[in-house]
Amino acid sequence: MTNSQNEQVLLRSDDQGIATLTLNRGNKFNALSRELMTAVQTELDAIAEDSSVRVVVIAGAGKAFCAGHDLTEMRADPSPEAMAVFFQQCSRMMMTLTEIPQPVIARVHGMATAAGCQLVAQCDLAVTVDDATFATSGINVGLFCSTPMVAVTRNLPRKQAMEMLMTGEFIDAQTARQYGLVNRVVPADQLDAAVAELAGTIAAKSPVAVAHGKQLFYKQLESGIEGAYEQAACVISANMQDADTRAGIDAFVQKKPMPEWSDR
Repeated sequence: MTNSQNEQVLLRSDDQGIATLTLNRGNKFNALSRELMTAVQTELDAIAEDSSVRVVVIAGAGKAFCAGHDLTEMRADPSPEAMAVFFQQCSRMMMTLTEIPQPVIARVHGMATAAGCQLVAQCDLAVTVDDATFATSGINVGLFCSTPMVAVTRNLPRKQAMEMLMTGEFIDAQTARQYGLVNRVVPADQLDAAVAELAGTIAAKSPVAVAHGKQLFYKQLESGIEGAYEQAACVISANMQDADTRAGIDAFVQKKPMPEWSDR
């Protein structure tokens, strides 16, 4: 996908089973326009069907990870019909991050605000530089971050989430880690290595087990404990039927090297 200046709004690179999608509207702090969201959705849909991809990384070009929704585009047509389509598209894209079988890692630098903070929260994992900042800042312009709230409140404790949503104030990277928004905080010159290390570790695991586990992880969180155990028992029973799983267990018991995992 391209913008009016014939620049790609989204870049993709693949290396050893890791697909990196880079938001490429750096001059707009990677604000989520309709075009950019369409491009991300297209790539995620393709990745979901691509068994050669084992991990996805979401990154941002320029000085920031993502500044949220493109407010200029939103104001160009703020009608109820246009806004419904806009936020339905964004919600669909966010949900796809959860629904695809591959784990998704946010590679965060600069700032992640409003829907950008939502994007970090919606990814399965997140690695950030130590000087990054995070905020659900819509409240500062009179727009409560309602859709970002859905992802944020599924990452943060209630009081901390409410404070972010009601004040719009920024938190730093260490606080984001303390709150549970990100996994790892590293110096800027170590960001790529830290993301590669985490992605590589996951990519080396059985993709069948990873896919089953990711799907169950989110499904059981929305269930009561009894339903969660029922779902988990079904998934782990099915996982045990996989040839790779049986080979892996046999290798462990026999103290042999792990097998080469098949694509899912």
